[in-house]
Amino acid sequence: MGYDPVERHRKIENAVVQERVGGDLKKYYRFRRDHWYGGVITADCAGCGLTCKFCWVRKESILEGREGGEFLRPEETAHRILELMKEKKINQGRISGGEPTIGRRHLIQFLNILQRRRVRFILETNGILIGEDESYAQELAEYPFLHVRVSLKGCTESEFARLTGADPKGFHLQLNALRNLKKAGVSAHPSVMFSFSGREEIDNLYSTIWKIDPILHSEIEREEVILYPYVVERLRRAGLDYHSGHVPEKRVQGAEGSDQSKEPRNGERGARHQEKEGKRGNSERAKKERPRIVKWGERIEERGAIQEEKAAEKDQRPSIQSRDPNIRIKRAMTASDEKNTRE
Repeated sequence: MGYDPVERHRKIENAVVQERVGGDLKKYYRFRRDHWYGGVITADCAGCGLTCKFCWVRKESILEGREGGEFLRPEETAHRILELMKEKKINQGRISGGEPTIGRRHLIQFLNILQRRRVRFILETNGILIGEDESYAQELAEYPFLHVRVSLKGCTESEFARLTGADPKGFHLQLNALRNLKKAGVSAHPSVMFSFSGREEIDNLYSTIWKIDPILHSEIEREEVILYPYVVERLRRAGLDYHSGHVPEKRVQGAEGSDQSKEPRNGERGARHQEKEGKRGNSERAKKERPRIVKWGERIEERGAIQEEKAAEKDQRPSIQSRDPNIRIKRAMTASDEKNTRE
């Protein structure tokens, strides 16, 4: 039996949140511009209640809140993000990290500041605290400019436990977060780590999400492990084999993949082949598969009309509905999507 993910989130909160009259302080270790979603300003927060063995954050001490970063008031956090938006001419931001739902009062006060700033904002979360408390989703529903990305750690209970070391019940809390968000009317979509999953597990998860909401089923974002050297070392120590993953601008197949002709420069176990696709380079492919927010134009009410618009798009990938008519999040194209496109 692993650790209780809810209790660990509460424990980490004591390390990364300081209660103050007028606004709780939370620890952040970086503010930056990033290419995801077509360009986004990111605030990386310290502290996470899960111990994912594939996590891309280099130092575990940051995830535990023991070092790195500084404590900021909600208005200070908002000011830094808004200033970077102005400087980089980007109108959308996100909180990642780390787990942004740790420190609920800080987050809500932060969103209150953004309420009338005419920005779009993405909350990237593991969903544990939202799944544990339905009122959290109801509170987030007060912010129509907000979109929530729920990152599922695997496709099954056992996979969740193997990847995070937590009690398998945490997987159901993640799924429950999707239920709570949909019920509350919050714009949201699921992202799933597929690098360690078999075909049967993936199919079962798709079926489970379809039962939660058929629209969410079509909006699943496929996530793969990023093969930084320190991530590969963590996976080696944990005895975890991956089926697929990628290094910057390179997509690779796992040890069970069909193409195994080229070793990556750092010799990671399981990484065998850099895919070739004719004239289209790897950088273009990687860019195409990144989820992003794009301008969509006027609101389209009928789903039939939406499908016609999708078919006319250059990359023809399904997009995610949002409460803001100008927001569309493009998810990665699946094998079935590619087949339908060719047909």
